[in-house]
Amino acid sequence: MNAIPASARTITQPATSELAAPEAGQEVLFRVVNRVAIVTLNRPAALNALSHAMVREIAALLERVRHDDTIVALVLEGAGPKGFCAGGDVRAIDRLARAGERLGENGWQQFFVDEYRLDYALHTFEKPLVALLDGVTMGGGMGLGQAAALRVATTRTKIAMPETRIGMLPDVGATHFLAKMPVETELYVGLTGVLLTGADALHCHLADLCVPGEWLDSYEARLAQASFEGGVLEALRGVFGALSYQPEASTLAGHAALIARHFERRTPVEQIVRTLRADLEREQPEAVRAWLEATLEALTHYSPTMLEVAREALLRGRQMTLAESFRMELGIVARAIEEGDFCEGVRAHLVDKDRKPRWAPATLAELRDERVQHFLCSPWRAGTHPLADLGA
Repeated sequence: MNAIPASARTITQPATSELAAPEAGQEVLFRVVNRVAIVTLNRPAALNALSHAMVREIAALLERVRHDDTIVALVLEGAGPKGFCAGGDVRAIDRLARAGERLGENGWQQFFVDEYRLDYALHTFEKPLVALLDGVTMGGGMGLGQAAALRVATTRTKIAMPETRIGMLPDVGATHFLAKMPVETELYVGLTGVLLTGADALHCHLADLCVPGEWLDSYEARLAQASFEGGVLEALRGVFGALSYQPEASTLAGHAALIARHFERRTPVEQIVRTLRADLEREQPEAVRAWLEATLEALTHYSPTMLEVAREALLRGRQMTLAESFRMELGIVARAIEEGDFCEGVRAHLVDKDRKPRWAPATLAELRDERVQHFLCSPWRAGTHPLADLGA
């Protein structure tokens, strides 16, 4: 990488205008290059998963940038080559939930409240925001990245919203930002948690650019030389875009007909499972059979409750404002943690790793609509919702 000029050296938070080296173990780094603030999620060993402290620190830095007239834009990136952000620290949330620590400054509910407020603040940020969706970008990482005016995916990008796998729903605003896709694609991506490439992200409007991963390794040198006289966002497109690069074909695009057939908006998950099984009983090309099997595997092994709750929430989110989506998601998350499958999903997939979750109910056939509607009903009365003021 080219040498970074003195003006681009690391500034840590809290910080004054003087330059300083990052402290060992600091989870969020801050520096300014050519009037552009760069916030780095700095937990590479955990694929930059968000701790509660990180959420609060990023929120404080966002306010600092908002009120600093010398800063014209903000870049969000992850440390290391493997991931932008793998999501929230699910194990920490699970520990708090099992200990009954919902309320209070460090309770699990406050984590989600603070995370959603940060995501909303990023979505409504007045200055151009760039998110480098390089490597693993899942869950909470999507909440941060999808708020950006310029979302840069790469050949190393691995995007997913895999929450139904652990008894949760696609949240962090996903019921709003996934609605940029056709409804059938939204339901497929949101229910199955399918892994998307950078080319897929570009195809389904989850990215604005797709570039070689190595192109981002030297972006600071280009940023240091950028001129913003013709417009900040256009200049940033010049810094991060690779004009000569043509992304590979999107696998997701190649499955469009299958997705449209099986994920029609009026079809409940149990019916989707039946149509997948019916198609598997017929002779199919190898690629089609592989897609059918993988999709069926997800919809028969993930939380039955949250598959159907997530389906309904995604459909409702298409008619909601961003603030309304966050309020709906928080209510569902609260019920999933206290009354649903979340803790069992985390146990089976992340703690014991036996991959044998004991869902309640165990199958889609046993799931009753009353339970689905209960999860979609807010736990709070009007005016008492923790995010009641969001968007006011």
